[in-house]
Formats: sequence, C-alpha cells, structure tokens
Amino acid sequence: MEKVDVVIIGAGASGLMCAATAAYRGKRVVVLDHANKAGKKILMSGGGRCNFTNMDAAPKHFLSDNPYFCISALRRYSPQDFVDLVDRHGLDYVEKTPGQLFCEHSAKDLLDILLTELEWSGAELKLNTKIYNVDYQNEQTIIKTNQGDFACESLVIATGGLSIPTMGASGFGYDMAKQVGHDILPTRASLVPITVQPDRKTQLAELSGIACDIEASANGTAFQEPMLFTHRGVSGPAILQITNFWQPGEALHINIAPNLTLESLQAVRQNTPKKSFEGVLSNYLPKRLVELIKGQFSWLNERSAQTSNEQIESLFHYLANFDIAPNGTEGYRTAEVTLGGVNTNEVSSKTFESSKQKGLYFIGEVLDVTGWLGGYNFQWAWASGFCAGQHV
Repeated sequence: MEKVDVVIIGAGASGLMCAATAAYRGKRVVVLDHANKAGKKILMSGGGRCNFTNMDAAPKHFLSDNPYFCISALRRYSPQDFVDLVDRHGLDYVEKTPGQLFCEHSAKDLLDILLTELEWSGAELKLNTKIYNVDYQNEQTIIKTNQGDFACESLVIATGGLSIPTMGASGFGYDMAKQVGHDILPTRASLVPITVQPDRKTQLAELSGIACDIEASANGTAFQEPMLFTHRGVSGPAILQITNFWQPGEALHINIAPNLTLESLQAVRQNTPKKSFEGVLSNYLPKRLVELIKGQFSWLNERSAQTSNEQIESLFHYLANFDIAPNGTEGYRTAEVTLGGVNTNEVSSKTFESSKQKGLYFIGEVLDVTGWLGGYNFQWAWASGFCAGQHV
C-alpha cells in the first residue's frame, strides 16, 4: 500500500489546481483519474480554445442553494491570480468579449501549463485508474484501485458533474458523497441547447446555422446575447445562459428584435412612409428569418404608409414573443455544466472539507455551485481547487 498525504480523484481543472497547490506546500499528492488523458473538458471547451476565466467573476454570477458559499473562495483566489499564473508561463490569450479570456491558439496550451505546474510541484498523476473501494479507518482513508492501494489523510473529490459523459463524466462524486451521508441537491443539465416541438422544428429547420441577437428571459432573469438556430432547436449564448434559470414546462420568452420598440415601428410609417417593414426588419434580422416572418405577415413588403396600427402592433407582439415552442434540452450529452450537486451547507466554505467525514473534501463542479456561461465555471474550479489545496 502506498502512503501519501493527499489523494485527489479527478484530473480536471479543480483537481489539477488543488494538486499543485497542495504539493507546493510540501504535501505528497497523487491524482487519480479513470480517463486516459487529463483535462479532457479543458481541451474541448470554448471550441477548443478554453474560456479559462472571466475578469468580472463575482458571487452574483453563480447559482447555489447557499448563495454565500462561493464568496470566500472567489475572494481568496481571483481571476487576476489565475492570469498571473498563466502569464508566468507565457500563455497567449485574447479577450473576446469584455472579461472573457480565451487561449489564443489552443486549450492544449493551458493544459500544458497545469501539467507543468503539477510536475514542478512534485505531485503524481495516475491515469487509467479504476477505483474499487474507498474506506475510512482510524483517521486514514484507504483507496483500493487497479493500480494498487493508497492510504491518505486527505481525500479530495474533484470528479465534476454529469455533463458530457463521452468525456468520462459520471456520478462517482455524488456516490462518494452519499456514502458518508451527504445530501445531493437535484441535478440537471445546464448551459445546454434547447430542443423544440416537432412541428416547430420543421418550421425552423430552414433557419439552421443562422444567428441573431435576442433577449431570452425566464423566472425574472434575462440575457441579451446571440441565439443560434440548429437542426434540433436553438443554441447560442443567450439560450445556454437562460437554461441556468429555465426548466422544461416553464415559461420562456424570446424577443428576437430587442432593439425594436413599438414606438420605433410606428415611427417608420410616419417618418419613411415609402419604406417597407421588410426593409426595416432586414436591418436587424438575418434574411432567412425575415423570409420566415413574411410567411406570417404578407403585408411586410408593402409601403409602411399602407399599414394599420393593428398590423404594426401584431408584428411587434410577434417579434417580442417569438415562439420557439421549447420541448426540453439536449441533456447531459452536450451540457457544459451540471446544476445541483453536493449540498454546500454540509461543506466548509473555507477549507472545502466535508462536515460528515473528516479528511474528505469536495471541489469544483461536484458541488452545488454553478456559474453563468463565460469563464465563470473555470474560475470556480481554480478558486475551489486552490483553497482546498491550502488546507488538505
């Protein structure tokens, strides 16, 4: 049996950060992962360029049953702290939208930095490792694996959620938490594309591949960002964001022309009577979408002077309440994150140690902490991993 100070299960963002942090403190650390490669979700995120943080990350950008839990870690390890780390390694990165930082070339550049830190710190990485059993005895934890048995004082669960099972996601972390009596808050796929009902899917199929700026709102929260039509429904930043707040069966409002008001449409008739509303919409929406709308409003190509108040109001209502007929989501298969998880009321917000089992820690996505789209979830991984690494 190999005796170490810390065993971390999960070689993703939070696990790698925790491992290097603890090992730099002089701890003997082993990271175990069942995959054949570390950081698989890092490599595929952000279209292969990884949106690794957001400079504006704050507690308001995170969802949890306990909204205060994330405050301490986010304060102790800021986005600037992570930027300082990658700057030391000379990572080339770009700010695509305000605050959102992406690798300029490839997410592999970022993963290489994390693995270099792991090597420099002296932590050990063991891939292709299957966990058979975890047993807690006499202030030690015994982990039985296909690569031998390990005894440690601190066991860190950094196994993530259920999102993207093809990358190796599983419910292992939740099972580990249940084993010692933790409450698991209901989990569901989030930051995920929305599917639409069959009839509407057929109507919208011709729009597949086009995008437009919209406002999506549900349960009192709204996002004005692009929406992308797909052959299964809708995706894009606005849609992914709203799935943190919307569930199938609830009301979902889509305004496909949020910069057009009823007053501005009425002003068209008065100020440019010879102009058609088709021409007006073409300034705001893709041509194929305007063609779809013309199917509902045959008068769109007429001079605006010929339209009535009722017609204009009807058009405005249609745009402001565009019905995508949501059916559900694409589920964990394409979801970026898992909402819910280990109840944070049963985990220390300072050390990330379980209140149910001494020496057991939970970090990253396995916890009931979910960020918005835009680098926030990676910042949570870095922050929670760093803070736990200071205490294991």
